[in-house]
Amino acid sequence: MKINSINQPVIAVRISQYPIDLKPEFLLVGRSNVGKSSFINTLVGRKNFARTSSTPGKTQTLNFYLINNDFYLVDVPGYGYAKVSKKLKSKFGMIIEDYLEERENLKHVFMLVDFRHKPTSDDVMMYEFLKYYNIPLTIIATKVDKVKKNSYDKNKKIILSTFGINEEDLILFSTVLKTGKEEVLDKIETMI
Repeated sequence: MKINSINQPVIAVRISQYPIDLKPEFLLVGRSNVGKSSFINTLVGRKNFARTSSTPGKTQTLNFYLINNDFYLVDVPGYGYAKVSKKLKSKFGMIIEDYLEERENLKHVFMLVDFRHKPTSDDVMMYEFLKYYNIPLTIIATKVDKVKKNSYDKNKKIILSTFGINEEDLILFSTVLKTGKEEVLDKIETMI
């Protein structure tokens, strides 16, 4: 799939603000600072389209990025960041839950985890939460360029066993090497 156009995001915090055109949507979830904005920028081939930040917890809304006028990438607030207040964490949780419960045009979830580390308890909790909604899900292991090649197999096995998934449910991704980009775009293309 070739990305020809991407629109500025529709920003939403409640259902009434979601796009109403019923185009297929692909949800991006992950811990704060796992690289969701960099993931979006790599997929669309633009350096700074989705704002990246060294400060975790910057995304505080649902951001609907319309791609090729065909589908949306939906970025949600990251989870697991300790410096966000409990009240704000609860609000983020409700925003995501409302979306999962109400969104019929949600086709697939891409859950981003950091390839350098064993998935956290927050990652496992989010995975189980998403599985509860019975939505097709692929794990995207980010930052693979920061792991030595001889550690790939070990790190991959840890992710596979932590989530109890098969290799076809995992994509190794690097914004630096562009690894995994075509796999993700091919997966999206088969669903739209």
